[in-house]
Amino acid sequence: MPSSIDHIIDRLGGADNAARLTGVGTEAIRKWRQAGAIPPKHWTVILRHTGLSLSDLQPDSVPPDQASDGPETQMTERQVPASSQAAIPTGATAALVLADGTVLWGRGFGAHTPATGAAIGELCFSTGMTGYQETLTDPSFAGQIITFTFPHIGNVGTNEADDEATRVAARGLVVKQDLTEPANWRATQGLDRWLKAQGVPGICGVDTRAITLRIRDGGAQTAILSYPADGAFDLDALRAQAAAWPGLEGMDLARDVTCAQAYPWAEGVWTWPGGTLPLPEKRRRVVAVDYGAKRNILRCLANAGCDVTVVPATATAEEILALDPAGVFLSNGPGDPAATAAYAVPAIQGVLKAGKPIFGICLGHQLLAQALGARTYKLARGHRGANQPVKDLGTGKVEITSQNHGFAVDESSLPDDVRVTHTSLFDGSNEGIASTRYAAFSVQYHPEASPGPSDSHYLFDRFVALIDRTNQPA
Repeated sequence: MPSSIDHIIDRLGGADNAARLTGVGTEAIRKWRQAGAIPPKHWTVILRHTGLSLSDLQPDSVPPDQASDGPETQMTERQVPASSQAAIPTGATAALVLADGTVLWGRGFGAHTPATGAAIGELCFSTGMTGYQETLTDPSFAGQIITFTFPHIGNVGTNEADDEATRVAARGLVVKQDLTEPANWRATQGLDRWLKAQGVPGICGVDTRAITLRIRDGGAQTAILSYPADGAFDLDALRAQAAAWPGLEGMDLARDVTCAQAYPWAEGVWTWPGGTLPLPEKRRRVVAVDYGAKRNILRCLANAGCDVTVVPATATAEEILALDPAGVFLSNGPGDPAATAAYAVPAIQGVLKAGKPIFGICLGHQLLAQALGARTYKLARGHRGANQPVKDLGTGKVEITSQNHGFAVDESSLPDDVRVTHTSLFDGSNEGIASTRYAAFSVQYHPEASPGPSDSHYLFDRFVALIDRTNQPA
């Protein structure tokens, strides 16, 4: 039989102590008493501090509009047959199960997950306040479930022009509030419908602040997002799947997101209210190696004066050089750079020895560093969002950058002929390098994403200038 709310609060040491232990305000404790129920997200803490059982916390019936101590509706538990191995809160249609066994219930949207499986990946958070469509279609998010820290997701809808790739790379998304309806003149489709067409599930109604703090303090963790059409959950199986997933370390995902064959790119940067910027008359032949390239990077290269040919991630040095490029670009991409390096590094080293200028971004930065003799490592929580400050050590200027990476270059492993050019003002990790032996440089962040809005666009001009200097007649 359920215990009274007053009895539970007394067991916690009174209202003030109950608020402290559960991380809420005393106003929330008053709401517990008023509703006659405690939101399930606090049950784990209460069980640990009171010695009560799950049945002591389970309300017989709680009106949905009274079961919350925050702005989103919290789920109240109901019993289901033991064979499903889950106590599903009333109104819950999806679950986010972490590798440590934590279960977060919410409301599903987007595509249902298959009956025989669910979306599994590394749970991460992105702090960007805009650009959720670009984030979801960024191939660098392959193998990951994204938690958006900004609560209003869906308000600008979706449109084909904002896709960074042909399909969504992320395996799922987590948001705080219900998806908002589109309210933007460029929208052609709502986010929910768009996700259904892409086969990507989402969950809302969960505490994204708690998830963000968990990742910030404890590092990245595997999660599995289950949104079954029949509403049946097997928590034991989901926990086992989450615990068994090996994680991104050692995982080569560039092969999964790269293009199947080479193709030309000639589209320029989009400009308001429609259309693209005209391309410069002078063109330099550039080969872009696609480890998971974003379209806007290719647009920026085109507008900088590059005649771009995109080639697959597995292209060899011989295949790249056969196109007679004036310069070579190494794109962003997902996964562990040490795994992708098995085939990428020999190709990059061949291009370096041929004297071709190289510019790398994100994964391309990490792969160039390895080709020059350095190592990479996994960051505890990664950098993802559009508000990351980076210092250019050459000019002293600070750029506000967009980033999406979970690995970084180990500066202590850089050889003497490679200098550090940029550094993160968040954690001091490496954000840029340049070779003093070869015509090659790279940055960890995304200069095409325009969070500054144009703080880092100079890097494309720097690449073109390097090409022109390197290819001048002797």
